[in-house]
Amino acid sequence: MVDIILLGGPGAGKGTQGELMETWLDLPRVSSGDLFRYNLSQQTELGQQAKGYMDRGELVPDEITIGMVAERIARPDCANGVVFDGFPRTVGQAAALDALLAGMGRAVNVVLNIAVSEDVLLQRLAGRWTCSSCGAIYHRLFSQEKVEGVCDACGGGLMQREDDNLATQQRRIRVYQEQTAPLDAYYRQRGVLVDIDGEQSPEQVGRLIRAAIEAVLP
Repeated sequence: MVDIILLGGPGAGKGTQGELMETWLDLPRVSSGDLFRYNLSQQTELGQQAKGYMDRGELVPDEITIGMVAERIARPDCANGVVFDGFPRTVGQAAALDALLAGMGRAVNVVLNIAVSEDVLLQRLAGRWTCSSCGAIYHRLFSQEKVEGVCDACGGGLMQREDDNLATQQRRIRVYQEQTAPLDAYYRQRGVLVDIDGEQSPEQVGRLIRAAIEAVLP
């Protein structure tokens, strides 16, 4: 059994590495974003509570987010462990997750901090384009479309989302850094945090992550 947390700023590569880990470890990947989308689409009680805050432009309280996580990791497919992708985001959420896992006789085994400088994050984020039809994502540096401006998958036009502009991305990175600095100390003090150089190729990052996980596997 192994419970893993992936940390990293927007554009650090958590999604890519999380998907690889999900396959390699045969463990479910749990992200707060996916949980919000699921609970909102299914109109669950927690989803309705979250929607009320979101509709008012307010932050969703931690207890609602934690409630979604608790419901998810109680499912049978999480019995052997979980890859937490981008969760927790605050020390309060980290403490609540520790309590949840402790109640199940478990604990976080390793926290992988994919470290990438702000300049590199901005380069990655600014090059992202999205298909307006099917939602496929392309990147000017890493996954260029075959015909400029045209989706390889469906032929739809590519657009750059409003939230991919420079000012928005700078704000996202600053917020992440403010939230994550305390998390870094929280997990480092517990001896479970491992820094991963995220400025290498995805394959090299994946090898570092695999080595860090194998070091804590029973």
